[in-house]
Amino acid sequence: MARQASSWPKSVRTCYIFKMFQSFFKNKKSASVEFSNLQAVLFDLDGTLIDVDMDRFVPLYLRRLTARMSDLAEPSKTTAVLHRAVVEMFANTDHEKTLETILHDALQTELLISAEHYNERLELFCQEDLNDLQPLVKEHPLSRQLIEACLERGLQVVVATNPIFPRTVVDARLTWGKLDDLPFQLVTAYETSHFCKPNPAYFDEVLAQLQVPAEACLMVGNDTQHDTAASLVGIRTCLLTPWRIDRPGERFKADWEGRHEELLPLLQAPGNTMA
Repeated sequence: MARQASSWPKSVRTCYIFKMFQSFFKNKKSASVEFSNLQAVLFDLDGTLIDVDMDRFVPLYLRRLTARMSDLAEPSKTTAVLHRAVVEMFANTDHEKTLETILHDALQTELLISAEHYNERLELFCQEDLNDLQPLVKEHPLSRQLIEACLERGLQVVVATNPIFPRTVVDARLTWGKLDDLPFQLVTAYETSHFCKPNPAYFDEVLAQLQVPAEACLMVGNDTQHDTAASLVGIRTCLLTPWRIDRPGERFKADWEGRHEELLPLLQAPGNTMA
């Protein structure tokens, strides 16, 4: 019969315990974020503040929206043009062209659908169809507390979602996540944005609107490429892991990573270091 661990020499017990928990020690977070001068926090939306499967949300959104324009163009053709327009949005480097303009130009050029006609059909979609997408969006029980913890510190809070949707659709997702009544300083959407994440210009544009330096900001998101790219302009980053997205290609190491319940007490703490 094997000897009980309690009867082993102390040095052997120590080695045994270390081996049992070796993986824990390896994975333990060592990074910390100093934010004594923090002035603003940027939160991604989808997969960060709300739970939404965009692989289901986007196709349904496009199907319902293009159906509203079926008298102007065949829905499959409109869908293809909208997909190409989003690719152009991500590639845009023109400071004079909003992402909405890119979409309007693509529809006009390829399908002869004017911006006026598109906006009319978009408004009808938002009035009649948008709420049908609500079952695809679920709130996170701690998201509101994360934002309120920042507001209680006197910080500006930004909804830094990738701005490929109109503001009405962004606001709907905030409503479904029970976050719509919070005093956000800025919500990015395609009407006013010129760039998408992970383009550093996206973050520069947000900083310019906030009028705060990069080192006084924190980006919180779930995407190892789109959100942590904020580090390229000097913004510190937190990666929330429950709905983590690992994209192929270049990734950026987050200054801190963990779950909502781990981040909340750090934002609430009176100290200045998140560790």
